[in-house]
Amino acid sequence: MLKQLVHDPIFLAGKSEVATKEDTMIAQDLLDTLTAHRDSCVGMAANMIGERKRIIAFYDESGKIPKYTVMFNPEIVKKEVAYETEESCLSLLGGPRKCKRYKIIRVQFQTPQMQTCVKTYTDWTAQIIQHEIDHCNGVLI
Repeated sequence: MLKQLVHDPIFLAGKSEVATKEDTMIAQDLLDTLTAHRDSCVGMAANMIGERKRIIAFYDESGKIPKYTVMFNPEIVKKEVAYETEESCLSLLGGPRKCKRYKIIRVQFQTPQMQTCVKTYTDWTAQIIQHEIDHCNGVLI
């Protein structure tokens, strides 16, 4: 179901709780909302739709066929090659803001079926994931 975007910086600054298999509908709502905003958005965290759960969805260009990916409880376990960039966010008013990102990240996460995975991401996809994990941690750019 398409959800309204949250713009309240106090809500967005709160840390998200661990997601469980019972949060599958939140993940579906997140995907529905992300795809509805596909012209202006490549990733979302559950708190952006009013749910304080550690769930992110993003446009994943890391494979042979680009697709939308959902991660439950993502954690960056390794990061390499820092760089400075600017990012915007649908939840925050105003223009792009400066931030530090990493070109290569290794992420441990769970699938919606709660299978634990570890995967390495690079470049643009890595940047999107870092932005959304920041949301889960209550970090606003």
